[in-house]
Amino acid sequence: QVQLVESGGGLVQAGGSLRLSCAASGRTFSSYAMGWFRQAPGKERIFVAAINWSGSRTDYADSVKGRFTISRDNAKNTVYLQMNSLKPEDTAVYYCARSRSRFIVAQDQYDFWGQGTQVTVSS
Repeated sequence: QVQLVESGGGLVQAGGSLRLSCAASGRTFSSYAMGWFRQAPGKERIFVAAINWSGSRTDYADSVKGRFTISRDNAKNTVYLQMNSLKPEDTAVYYCARSRSRFIVAQDQYDFWGQGTQVTVSS
């Protein structure tokens, strides 16, 4: 079984920062790319950031590029999303997910998802 547990969400003022964490079960964490996605009420879940199996490659949505940083610590089975210069438009439930492969892929190719953590950015 695979379990992903997000943490670190909360309420923050515009311009502030949060760091989200996603802790994964299992011994093979380093074999998979990981991604972060978000979903606002009444909207579709969208891609935010992804990182390949080794951390050597990353990808970001244009809306967060330059503000968010994805990283991973394979020794701790954990992936992070550092969120800086937060905007009210970033308000959403944030989910981490495991790719079906070692590489960054489309959203429908992620096979395990966490429960989500709420991020609310006030103006």
